[in-house]
Amino acid sequence: MGVLMSRRQTVEQVQKVSLAVSAFKDGLRERPSTKRRAEAWGGRRGTLEHVVQEVQEEEEERPEAAGPSQTRQEESHANRAAWERLRDGRGLEPEEFDRANRFTPPAFVRPTRELHDDEPLELSLEQREQVSSDEMCEICEVWTAESLFPCRVCTRVYHDGCLRRMGFLQNSSAVEVTETAHTETGWSCYYCDNLNLLLTEEEMYSLMETFQQCKIIPETCLTQDNFLHYKHLVHKRHFERPMSEEQEERAALQFSALDPDKKGHVEWPDFLSHESIVLLQKLRPQNSLLRLLTAKERERARAAFLPLSQDSQGLISEGECRKAQHTWFRKHQKEAPSCNVSISHVGPMSESSPASSGSSRSQEKTLLGTEQEESSRPVDWPTFLKENVIYILAARPNSAAIHLKPLA
Repeated sequence: MGVLMSRRQTVEQVQKVSLAVSAFKDGLRERPSTKRRAEAWGGRRGTLEHVVQEVQEEEEERPEAAGPSQTRQEESHANRAAWERLRDGRGLEPEEFDRANRFTPPAFVRPTRELHDDEPLELSLEQREQVSSDEMCEICEVWTAESLFPCRVCTRVYHDGCLRRMGFLQNSSAVEVTETAHTETGWSCYYCDNLNLLLTEEEMYSLMETFQQCKIIPETCLTQDNFLHYKHLVHKRHFERPMSEEQEERAALQFSALDPDKKGHVEWPDFLSHESIVLLQKLRPQNSLLRLLTAKERERARAAFLPLSQDSQGLISEGECRKAQHTWFRKHQKEAPSCNVSISHVGPMSESSPASSGSSRSQEKTLLGTEQEESSRPVDWPTFLKENVIYILAARPNSAAIHLKPLA
């Protein structure tokens, strides 16, 4: 997991670096385009900065019939700014903050893969971990007891006023933080809420390259047609064959899970988190994913496994293991007062979320046909962790969307 620098002693350093980077970018813009293109081809090494620069050059050098209009220039600038924000996740750039009444934003540093992070990781079931939150606010480093809001993923705590001044807490989300931060549901801080920040520099470059090739513009919503078209392009690019009918149906179910309010589109932050967790599932071995879990998440996994393991051998059925994959998303049901299903029945509720009832029924038939087979395979604690880790990570965001829908 990356490093979050938000201590007051680093404010001056971050400001100086921001000014230096801005000056360097201004210098690049003043160079002739031919010289810049020659230097770019000679010195690029496949970093995110180069991808952003490529997009900028494409926008600037796109021919226009009679010169770009004011509207086209504004769209080009907005598109360029969106790609730059995507480079560092979905956070705001330092220059977008009002310095007069807000703190300097934290600098997000993307994580790096360790040399042996795919080696087996031993996590004892019996040896519990003592988990406690920090005593001082992560931003201002002041202790004010009950007014601090803890993150349910990491150990950081925050003042709501500090979150507002940094731009990470709007009026609409302030009530949610107040109501859920001290409950069992919990609240994820602005760092843990963003699954995109789990990606390394190389993984982020791969994701941005895919977005460019599939004509996905950052900061825009995706309709179901856009979403399915994107999934078709990605599948054909990787496997050189079109998606099967079953895979397309699964993609439609995922879209419905990302659109719980039935708006007909998926918000950009939810789409970015979904694609980030899908990329992690594809590129990282399970042992590497286990190293991303925090102590709080590991303790919640133990609390979920122990009641199911009633025998002396410490085994559960595969059916119980699959059902557990749905329980991590229980937080998503807190805004459904009209629903009569209790919070422990999140699995079946997410099954019924797709708009197509035929798709839901066909999936239920498949589940009924394989239920006995799944229940026959015993699952121990290490296997339980490996098969649930990706869903534990996917459940981090505060959004009501399910960013990675379990298969069953």
